[in-house]
Amino acid sequence: MARRPRWRFGINRWWVLLFIVLGVVAAAAWPPIRPHVQLPAEVISAAPLITLPVIGPIYLTNTLVALLLADVILLGLALAVRRSTARGQMVLGGISAALEALLEALFNLTESTAGKRAKRIFPWVATIVLLVLVVNWMELIPGVDSIGLLHPAEGAAEGHPVQLLGVLGSLPVATIVQGALQESGATLGLLQADHGFTVVPFVRVASTDLNFPLALALISVVMTQVYGVQALGAGYFGKFFNARTLFNKPMFGAIDFGVGLLELVSEFSKVLSFSFRLFGNIFAGSVLLFVMGSLVPVFVPSMFMMLEFFVGMIQAVVFGMLTLIFMSQATAGHAEGAH
Repeated sequence: MARRPRWRFGINRWWVLLFIVLGVVAAAAWPPIRPHVQLPAEVISAAPLITLPVIGPIYLTNTLVALLLADVILLGLALAVRRSTARGQMVLGGISAALEALLEALFNLTESTAGKRAKRIFPWVATIVLLVLVVNWMELIPGVDSIGLLHPAEGAAEGHPVQLLGVLGSLPVATIVQGALQESGATLGLLQADHGFTVVPFVRVASTDLNFPLALALISVVMTQVYGVQALGAGYFGKFFNARTLFNKPMFGAIDFGVGLLELVSEFSKVLSFSFRLFGNIFAGSVLLFVMGSLVPVFVPSMFMMLEFFVGMIQAVVFGMLTLIFMSQATAGHAEGAH
């Protein structure tokens, strides 16, 4: 009778144990600073990038940096897939195979929902899903939301940036307050105890800034109307202003006209639902990671990072699927929709 092999965890368990011990030592030596939660994006440039006539000056924010990094990551993934296909590989591997599987699943879903208009709608759905997915998963990258400049906290002098020159152990911290360079022997622990400064990260997840989901929502809703007009012509606006039976059937005509106005209101409400669904979920997840990372900085944040991994993926798919449904409904005629 053959003996059953003993269960062995392998060498990975020792790596996990080593990282836990190192995490405990690091948390004891350099305690985590107090998390700084702020709704608007933080400005990290002293001078505005551009100044528009009506809008005014536009500064470089940490969420804009995150969005630019997400674009670079997507371009890198696209070039990696192109290089793999240019070599004549019939079967892709690695990240190229994962992207192929994701895009194939999205296209099949778009084709089953939008039918003959799938080829026009699919680029929008795939772009939104990939962009939101990369942006949401950026909060899992070490350094995002955690590495940046020290600024005066509430009650301190405002409007004067503070530059961090050293944060490890007892390295001195040089602060620039009111334009004068002052050398102080304060350590990171003392800064945490005094609560005189907060960290403004260089990179902050773009989904935690309401401007990013709002811009995506406007693009999605506007292109839905464009495709609806292209598919149905001027008759597309009939579902918003339905006055065909208002005079020959006054009662039912008034009901149809009221329903059309409700449809018009729902188009504007889509922008709000799109924006706050993505913003609320990702911002709440970031706050959860901040709090758990400051209270229990060892091992426990890993479980919440796995939770945010799935939440970020689900929100990206939901945003893309709602765009797909709205575009397919807008391009379908009344008879086609009833069928």
